[in-house]
Amino acid sequence: MKKIVLILTCFLGLTACVVGQDITLQRVEPPFWWKGFKNPNLQVMVHGTGIGKTTVSIRYPGVELVKVHKVDNPNYLFLDLKILPAARPGNFTINFVNQGKTVVTYSYQMIDRVKNSSNRKGFDASDAIYLLMPDRFSNGDPANDNLEGMLEKADRNNPNGRHGGDFTGISNHLDYIKNLGITAIWLNPVLENNQDLYSYHGYSTTNYYKVDPRFGSNTDYVNLCKAIHAKGMKVIMDMVFNHCGSGHWWMNDLPMADWLNQFPEFTQTSHRASTVSDPHVSGYDADKYVRGWFVKSMPDLNQHNPFMARYLIQNSIWWIEYVGLDGIRQDTYPYPFKDFMATWVAEVMREYPNFNIVGECMMGVPALVAYWQKDAMNRDGYNSKLPSLVDFPLADALKVAFMEKDGWGTGIIRLYDIVAQDFLYSDPMNLMVIADNHDINRFLDFMGDDVRKLKMAMAFILTTRGIPQIYYGTEILMTTGIDKGDGMKRKDFPGGWAADTLNAFDPRNLGPDAQSMHAYMTRLLQWRKEKAVIHKGKLMQFLPVDGLYVYFRYNAADTVMVVLNNHETEGKSVDVKVLAEMVKGFRSGREVLTGQEISDLSKWIIQPKSAAIIELGNH
Repeated sequence: MKKIVLILTCFLGLTACVVGQDITLQRVEPPFWWKGFKNPNLQVMVHGTGIGKTTVSIRYPGVELVKVHKVDNPNYLFLDLKILPAARPGNFTINFVNQGKTVVTYSYQMIDRVKNSSNRKGFDASDAIYLLMPDRFSNGDPANDNLEGMLEKADRNNPNGRHGGDFTGISNHLDYIKNLGITAIWLNPVLENNQDLYSYHGYSTTNYYKVDPRFGSNTDYVNLCKAIHAKGMKVIMDMVFNHCGSGHWWMNDLPMADWLNQFPEFTQTSHRASTVSDPHVSGYDADKYVRGWFVKSMPDLNQHNPFMARYLIQNSIWWIEYVGLDGIRQDTYPYPFKDFMATWVAEVMREYPNFNIVGECMMGVPALVAYWQKDAMNRDGYNSKLPSLVDFPLADALKVAFMEKDGWGTGIIRLYDIVAQDFLYSDPMNLMVIADNHDINRFLDFMGDDVRKLKMAMAFILTTRGIPQIYYGTEILMTTGIDKGDGMKRKDFPGGWAADTLNAFDPRNLGPDAQSMHAYMTRLLQWRKEKAVIHKGKLMQFLPVDGLYVYFRYNAADTVMVVLNNHETEGKSVDVKVLAEMVKGFRSGREVLTGQEISDLSKWIIQPKSAAIIELGNH
């Protein structure tokens, strides 16, 4: 008598029934899909023991099985489907047949897209983004800290270990984030990272269709995003296409030999992104950068494999539609093959024309970063199609601008000079402006714990061109500390754990300096939220003179003057004669941060190491 194997797999209510001696079904990805996309083609990856021995049939009105791909590994099939306009929402059966018998059936669900989902508005310069790391923000559900089957257990004593933050913790503090004046939340990666250590950060994906259960379930993620939207804020998902985690389920059973970029022995990327745009680059250096592995625990994905390419493109569209995303932050943007990345962006933007994607191009030279923005004037003809970039050159300038003495090329002139290179960017207003993030030591460390300088930096990034991003805890003066490792850049938010002695989610519990910073940020962010002149207005800057940097944001309705005084001890007055082309016709103004009414701009004094934001008028 033949042995009968029965496997029942469930994903969000979907079932797959498997009957056979040596043929099993283990995964179907994407697990379900929607009708109504502009691109009607769908490629489904099927994985299971011996599944490649089968033939496949589908009978469902409006769904056409175009081709079945059998690859190197007999445990995989790739099914090309076409979803025609006539397709109706519902479940259709995928039949897998071996020796004339149906040995596997899978019930695949076709869903109607949410009305107007293609018209969703992505993040832009009207937003202020709050970046947080889910594992380090708040532990709302301690029951999911240590789960069966998850290799790394929680250990708050280890700066590089799991600490237990989760979706419930984030949801519990959405009012705190909203009350700051934040309009969008970027979460570091939330997908499963089932690695044996150093898994908290989320950049070693082990399942592209499942969130890490220590954060919650897929449904919990959907509900968190709904709650964020209900508060009037947007959601940005952090994605990683360059590499996966060494613990990814497919690593023990790769679909084909070129699924990954592999060398005869471990070869690490050079991490030199400049090789991609270098017109004189050697083939050796170009190849090593894009094909080398990030680290040993992060296998490098081969996006030139057409099945891998389609897998990644569909995965991002799946999450946008499933969760209702408002944007994507793409990690290590220059590391994958650049032709694939341009194709990916184009396909996402085709389905969501008003969406936004920001790429991490961690280089300190504007020309090298600008190469990666959509419609850049690149001599090699490359067009990334990528709308937004992180402005790392400006972040680097901020680290030193307030610490140096002002000279010909030092001090606050560094900010002017970086902004003066905006001619390199096709759309400088779509740059993400930062002081720090999860990969950089806290900005306050660079400032020698001088809160005045931190306030100057926040005033700058929230009033200059572009999309400001604030790293969680900046508003309460979080620092990296003596140990400058990655784990210390990503400390727990005080009050996010029941055992914490300080609950910083209530500003009344903070010390005087932190209270002052929190109030400063709240006032600035809440003001910015309603200021179209800051979101879309033009920018005019004046050369810094004697440590005083003045620039204006203006449109037909409003003019805002921003003044940064980089002097350590000396208050300064502005020379309104030099600023005549912008202040002409204005006699007075109101300073936003203090509420001070300024009756005569020529006699007004700005204090040392401070910023002033003045709404000009004739009061």
